Amino acid sequence: MKKILFISNITNRISNFSIPSIEASQHMGYEFHMAANLSGFSDENKEYDVKLHHIDLVRNPFSLANIRAYKQILKLVDEEQFDAIHCNTPIGGVFGRFSGRKKKIRKVIYTAHGFHFYKGAPLKNRVFFKLAELWMAHYTDAILTINQEDFTAAQKFRLKSGGQVYYLPGVGIDVKKFRPVYIDVKEYRDSFSLTEKSIVLIAVGDLIKRKNYDDSIKAIGLSNNPDLHLLICGVGPELNHLKALTKNLELENQIHFLGFRTDIVELLSFSDLFILSSLQEGLPRVLMEAMASGLPCIVSKIRGNTDLIEDGIGGYTVKPNDVMGYSNAINHLTSHKKLRHEMSEINLEASKKLDVINIKSKMAEIYFEVLTK
Repeated sequence: MKKILFISNITNRISNFSIPSIEASQHMGYEFHMAANLSGFSDENKEYDVKLHHIDLVRNPFSLANIRAYKQILKLVDEEQFDAIHCNTPIGGVFGRFSGRKKKIRKVIYTAHGFHFYKGAPLKNRVFFKLAELWMAHYTDAILTINQEDFTAAQKFRLKSGGQVYYLPGVGIDVKKFRPVYIDVKEYRDSFSLTEKSIVLIAVGDLIKRKNYDDSIKAIGLSNNPDLHLLICGVGPELNHLKALTKNLELENQIHFLGFRTDIVELLSFSDLFILSSLQEGLPRVLMEAMASGLPCIVSKIRGNTDLIEDGIGGYTVKPNDVMGYSNAINHLTSHKKLRHEMSEINLEASKKLDVINIKSKMAEIYFEVLTK
């Protein structure tokens, strides 16, 4: 039986991140192996027959600990004699392609979940990381990109002979999970001391600088509307800073830090608006989920976000760090209920194309095209 190695960085379960690849390869008769840091792996999903391999990968690409991880991958490739490697994430992408070249693996696929030399990136990113991607493309049979900016950039790379660049709209979401959702709306609203007049915005993601929650919080302050409430779901190193900012702006009664939540689907379902003021994205899964929940979306005008939201159609796109722009968008949607309903219907329809069923079909086409050459 042929074997394929799927390399990630840190994995805690079998999810849509890998399922399209699992199904596509197994349908073609491949034995599927997954290599990643599995320290936190806890998965009850027994549906898929996957061979798991723990690798001591760490997120920091410059950590010396990753030297050991690379050696572990090389040893694994030697032992299993893989026919193909599909590598993901920046670190996995480097080690997977180096391993493929060194061990003469027949086919090497790389999914770029967001190049680090995006428009507006620091100069070092636009130089160092772009040169790295240009170099490693020579060892790659197929590059899968998840947004149009990266797709355009990758088409200028020189891949292995016969190599090709593909566009795949993310890892997909299970759209049916988000509509309809049956919850006690009054109970949820009461838990945040909301009134009938309250307008609920929601933001979801790690509390890190890249997500730029500062602008969302400041925009609530500029809107000068006590009926606005922002739910922030996530944990991370920026928590104390964001709480201090909230206190300085005297918004403690309007900004709600919810921490890690397991009821994101329910929280999205009773919210009125979604906001994402991040500075960098690949193709944000949470934005897809907000669309599938029927929420009008106010997002930063950056790669990934603009693939999903057209300004004035399913919501508004705002230039990064334009706090007044976010505030104006919030105020406009707050005062136009009919417009919110129209944008909701648009996003519900658009989200159907993002269903994981479509991603599985596209991945199967790509695998067949690449692996049978």
